[in-house]
Amino acid sequence: MDPTPGPFRHPAAAPHEPLRTFHPRGAGLGPVRQDALRRLFPELGFSVHDEDAPFPRTADGMLDPVAMFGRSAPLVLEIGPGMGEATVAMAAADPTRDVLAVEAHLPGVANLLKLLDEAGIGNVRVGHGDALDLVRRAIAPGALAEVRAFFPDPWPKVRHHKRRLVQPAHVALLRSRLVVGGVLHTATDWPDYAEQMAQVLSSDPGLEPAPGAGSGRPVTAFERKARAEGRTARDLVYRRVR
Repeated sequence: MDPTPGPFRHPAAAPHEPLRTFHPRGAGLGPVRQDALRRLFPELGFSVHDEDAPFPRTADGMLDPVAMFGRSAPLVLEIGPGMGEATVAMAAADPTRDVLAVEAHLPGVANLLKLLDEAGIGNVRVGHGDALDLVRRAIAPGALAEVRAFFPDPWPKVRHHKRRLVQPAHVALLRSRLVVGGVLHTATDWPDYAEQMAQVLSSDPGLEPAPGAGSGRPVTAFERKARAEGRTARDLVYRRVR
């Protein structure tokens, strides 16, 4: 399978559009992931950008989670699920909630689809593309019970910090899509990014710390690798209060 055409192609960013928090890159898919993408994406996947693989919409153009999942349930957005281990574990442990897992990189999309199929989990849908673009254009205010962003790209060079996910404008956007009482849960293994996250999140006037709300996050292979390299993950969990 050629992974670049159709719904798997990232459109070029226009000059006036916000900076992306990820760097589009090509990656090969082995036969198992190719098969998962071919079989499962039409049923469990959608494209943020390409109308050849659309998501269902309400009459006002917003994403329609009832049509997507076939039920009305609290909705969780996971930004950048990576290879999907944590997504699958958390969805299996909490089947009463539905999860939108939006990943920019195709191997992660394919691997998450494979894991969902193997585990028989039906409360996750997998989006390919820019999660923030989906939020801006198609997630209604107050629609989300939780937003998760585990180990987003730290963009370690100072000149790239403007591309980090956790910054005031992005946090304000995500908070606006949370229901009052909803949770924004982030995690990072980069100490300087953790300090920036804490400052940004604490400065948002509609958020307050909710440390106990993030206790269910499983340890992933990525996190185990970070620990082996001497980096400890830090979770920052905040709740929308107004």
